[in-house]
Amino acid sequence: MINNKSKLARDFWESGRLDDCFILDFHAHMHHASGIYFPSGNPENMIETMKRCNTKLTIFCSHYALEYAELEEEYNLNEVKKFPDYFLAYHGIIPNRTDFRQTVERFEKNRQYYFGFKFHCDSHKTPLTDDVYAPFLEYMNANKLPALLHTWGHSEYDGPNVVKKVADKYPDAIFICGHSFHDDWEYGAEIIKDSPNMICELTAVMDNYGVIELLCEKAGSDRILFGTDLPWFDTHHGIGAVLSADITDEDRRNIFYGNGEKLLKKYAIRY
Repeated sequence: MINNKSKLARDFWESGRLDDCFILDFHAHMHHASGIYFPSGNPENMIETMKRCNTKLTIFCSHYALEYAELEEEYNLNEVKKFPDYFLAYHGIIPNRTDFRQTVERFEKNRQYYFGFKFHCDSHKTPLTDDVYAPFLEYMNANKLPALLHTWGHSEYDGPNVVKKVADKYPDAIFICGHSFHDDWEYGAEIIKDSPNMICELTAVMDNYGVIELLCEKAGSDRILFGTDLPWFDTHHGIGAVLSADITDEDRRNIFYGNGEKLLKKYAIRY
């Protein structure tokens, strides 16, 4: 059903894309993952999706780079170098396997290709507060760098209280809370609202009715980034969810590109 309150929604349903409202996707992956088939998992197919949806930039971390530290350059860095007009990368951080000095050297040498770092503490069964992450977090804080975190409500590894503790300790680092503490929406939004260096991100949130409205109300639409988990979810689904939400078109523009553009201009070398 068309959301007649929204000019953006009407334009989208008529043309299938938003030509005057581009998309910045702050949460994506690339390549294959164990036990699942991704028809759009390679960069070429992801770019085709981006073109259809008017996505200006996608920031990703390859599945391989989150499983094998030695594949960071081949499957993260080199893909951005091949397609610099479409992608930036998050450098994957794997506890006890990602070498800190090597990471800093690679990150600084290739700064124009990296936006920040990616932590997936639930997958690695290591809480963000663990000392193994400290050198990376200290480096982020000293250089005022962003990271995308996998977060989940009530998780002992990256739940609201865990991330809040780290965000308070490293106030100059920027923490993009992937999935916005899924299933612990209100508490997570309150923590993010009260923490200037924490930001909501919508991947998987958009499968749940009413949560976009809640996040806009509790945290503010100026504290929310658009993300899809592409190739796990289709970008059109995410766009449709935001267009269908009971929020204003100003809120939608904040989410689709406004907030992201501010971050990129502040923290990205190349934008």
